[in-house]
Amino acid sequence: MVQINKLKTIRSLLLIVISSWSCNLVAATDVVTNKKSNAKSNYMTGLLELALSYSDKTYRLTDTDELLSKSRALESMKNGSIHVTWGGTSEKMESDYIPVRIDTYRGLMSHRILLIRSGDQARFSQIKTAADLQKIKFGQGHRWQDTKILEAAGLKVIKSNKKNNLYFMLDGDRFDAFPRGASEAIVEVNSHPELPLAIEQDLVIIYPLPTYFFVSKHYPALAKDLEFGMEAILADGKFDEYFYGSPEIQATLEGVKLSQRRAIRLENPYLPKATPLHRKELWLNLTSN
Repeated sequence: MVQINKLKTIRSLLLIVISSWSCNLVAATDVVTNKKSNAKSNYMTGLLELALSYSDKTYRLTDTDELLSKSRALESMKNGSIHVTWGGTSEKMESDYIPVRIDTYRGLMSHRILLIRSGDQARFSQIKTAADLQKIKFGQGHRWQDTKILEAAGLKVIKSNKKNNLYFMLDGDRFDAFPRGASEAIVEVNSHPELPLAIEQDLVIIYPLPTYFFVSKHYPALAKDLEFGMEAILADGKFDEYFYGSPEIQATLEGVKLSQRRAIRLENPYLPKATPLHRKELWLNLTSN
């Protein structure tokens, strides 16, 4: 009889565990993001997963069946079929979607490194000031926020509707330099070994352009949970731990050596008024300038 009672107790406990496990599966909420285009996207999806792990809800990240263009992804955000995206902020982005105003790259993407043609380094080593930048032509995407910032600084910008065209336009002397986010430069040069391109060695152009998570307006509760998680990892040190522990960030900081570069700072007149520039804990000091 004792043995039978023990078996019943064990069975009851197993049913409770299985029931709890099943409930957790049912309670999991999918968070859809655009399909990853390359391994670099792992940094952002990993950070998203970390922040959402602080919620009392269970979130499960999934992605679209195919890689969508930026414009299609943003349209999908508007209709709610994509929950979260990320990118440089602007008044339009903050109007169309719910911004989580904590820079996911801790200011790193506000540091622009130039892609140039191999053999052109000497020309760029002569550039000392923002006025000197007016002597060269830059390539950028037609609708990019960076394009507006560079033009507002009085710089010459040659535009393309397709990002991939810009590498070939640089090689073809259509312009002299292609500014990229610090974490993008090395990856993109290495992804075009057929072109004689190089990373410029002396300069870093800095202007404030935080990279945020943006949430579809269809999911305000998700936006609150994501903001809570981002604030939590900032407060308990997990954000810095994740940032400096990321292979992408380690390769970037080691490869571009920001502290050894000559910094030229530009204004961003299009920075949204709500940008929390006063919160110094959000921005890491990544250069010695």
